[in-house]
Amino acid sequence: MSGGWIRMPLNSNKKRRCTMIEPVSGADLLAAAVAGAFVVLAGAGYALLFALSRVLDKPAMMPVAYLSYGLLVVSVVVLADSLHLVGYWWTLVFLMLAGYLLAPHGIWHLCVAVHKEEPDEEVA
Repeated sequence: MSGGWIRMPLNSNKKRRCTMIEPVSGADLLAAAVAGAFVVLAGAGYALLFALSRVLDKPAMMPVAYLSYGLLVVSVVVLADSLHLVGYWWTLVFLMLAGYLLAPHGIWHLCVAVHKEEPDEEVA
């Protein structure tokens, strides 16, 4: 066989290096597709509402942005669960969620620092 596959006899006592993961059922696949769509919508909603809250100087919009982030968290957890992620994948999922929570704050502070108005200096 080509392509790097190793053919092992069925009655072999050797342990395989890779293991099979549990296949995803049709219901889990549908849940993953719907959760994936909600991940995109909730993530975009959080970013948009966060930015509008800051740009328009409307702090009352910020709780709605965090509500959208909460929907993002739920959607990501449903997505990861429906895809049967295990082990270090859950750590990666929560690191991604923490990064997506903090990234807009960092980007906002960077934009403010870059576009800060400096006093005009007289040219001598």
